[in-house]
Parts: sequence; C-alpha cells; structure tokens
Amino acid sequence: MVPFAAVGGLFALPLAGLNLSVSALVGFMALFGIAMLNGVILVERIWELHRRDQPMAVAIRDGALSRVRPMVMTALMAALGLLPMVLSAAVGAETSRPFTVVIIGGLVTAILVTLFVLPLLYPWFQPEKALPSKQTAN
Repeated sequence: MVPFAAVGGLFALPLAGLNLSVSALVGFMALFGIAMLNGVILVERIWELHRRDQPMAVAIRDGALSRVRPMVMTALMAALGLLPMVLSAAVGAETSRPFTVVIIGGLVTAILVTLFVLPLLYPWFQPEKALPSKQTAN
C-alpha cells in the first residue's frame, strides 16, 4: 500500500504547484503510517472472518465491506483537518502546504488501493493452510 500512497503524494505535489521538499518528505512519513495502518486493519478483519470458518471469498468481501466506512471516515477527517493548511497563504504556509498536500493526495490513492486491490491480492499471500486451527475450550 505504501508505494501506491507514495504515487498519490507525488502526483499531488505538481498538481498543487509545489516541489518536493523536506516538509513534503515528512508528510510522506505520516502518510505511510496511515496507509500501513489501513492495510493492517483490513487484513486483520479478513483474517478474523476467515478464521471463523467463512470461505475465503466471503471473508474477503465481508471484510472489505465492513472496513469501507472506517477507512473513508479516517481519511476524510484527516483531509478536512488538514484543509486549512492547504488553503493557507499566511506566513509559514510554504512549509505546511507540501506536508498537507502529500498526505491528502496520498490518502486518496492509498484508500482506493487498500479497498480494491488488497482484497484481490489477499488470497495469494494468505493460503488456506496458513490459518491456525480453531482452538476448542475444555
């Protein structure tokens, strides 16, 4: 997910008329943390559903559907919270704008890839035999 988030951040900079800078690189670090967290949350949900004896396809579909709203809301709140810094022309905006543009641009691609590409790739990296067996209570 991180490479796709980076692509979104890199495309957002020239669209906003900004160059790659140290503050943009700091924005990439924050963006990568958010992108990784979204991926982990989705994979964990799919894994949990599959452990409950749901077929792989059903677990992937239900896991992705159950995580759409939390991921979109998280990204939307981050974007709305950073919007004043993106639109600012005040003193110091030259350092805060690249930071925020990278995060907002990268979140768009990270969310899309996490919700649409990760579920497609999940079965390749999580074979059936790798799941732990259900433990029985004595």
